[in-house]
Amino acid sequence: MLLITCPFCGPRPEIEFSYGGQAHIERPKDPMSLDDQSWAEYLYIRSNPRGIHAERWRHINGCARFFNVRRNTITDEILATYKMGESPASCSEELDLSAKGGAVR
Repeated sequence: MLLITCPFCGPRPEIEFSYGGQAHIERPKDPMSLDDQSWAEYLYIRSNPRGIHAERWRHINGCARFFNVRRNTITDEILATYKMGESPASCSEELDLSAKGGAVR
C-alpha cells in the first residue's frame, strides 16, 4: 500500500485517495474550433510513461481536495506532492533515471 502525503492533511494510506488521471493537461483555449479528432485526443489520450509521471489525486476520505503527485511508475515511489496550481518539485531521481534510460521520453 502506498502512503500518500496530502499537502493539506499530511500522510495518509492510499485507500483514502482516488486517482484523477494525468496532471498538467491544459484545456484548449478555443474548444469550439477543434475538430472531432482533436477534441477526442484532448479528452481521452494520455501518456502512460515508464518512469517519473505527474498525476492528479483527490483525497476522497479527507479534505476532498485535488492535488498533484510526482510518482515513479517503475518503483511506485512517490517523489513529491504539491497543491494544484503549484509547479512540480524537481526530483533528483528523475535525473538518475534519465541517465539509466528509464525516464519519460
